[in-house]
Amino acid sequence: MLSALLRSRLKKIKLLATDVDGVLTDGGMYYSENGNELKRFNVRDGMGMVILRNAGIRVAIITSEDTEVVRRRAEKLKVTDLFLGAKDKVAAMEKLLKRHALSWNDVAYIGDDLNDHELLKRVGFAATPADGTEQNKAIAHYITKKKGGEGCVREICDLLLELHPSR
Repeated sequence: MLSALLRSRLKKIKLLATDVDGVLTDGGMYYSENGNELKRFNVRDGMGMVILRNAGIRVAIITSEDTEVVRRRAEKLKVTDLFLGAKDKVAAMEKLLKRHALSWNDVAYIGDDLNDHELLKRVGFAATPADGTEQNKAIAHYITKKKGGEGCVREICDLLLELHPSR
């Protein structure tokens, strides 16, 4: 059961942004015999993002990695707000806020590691996966029951959809 404060925060959300490695994936780095990098994405996370976008809530991906596999996953999910190679995730989010005329309180962000910490401190709703860092757990408004790559993004999507039934 969510507290009234969390419900209030979630009702304000107009954009869900997420990290990739350790959130949309299990954080593992897989390589083929040819040296190609592979990532395992959870299809339920992807479906949650599609449903959320169709309900009128924007979806974005902000990652410090710059790989073709992430670009292709974003294309498949029709995520147009994609920031690859974002070493400064706060600056990337500031571009998104300006682009869509949003405030920090309008944003939910899911991040698992230290490079997500500053962004998590600023957004209206900060979430981290069950296996996120202790530092992120200490500041998150919500710690998912699911681990990264195992449905943690869908969990947040479902919370948002529950509180935005008219969308």
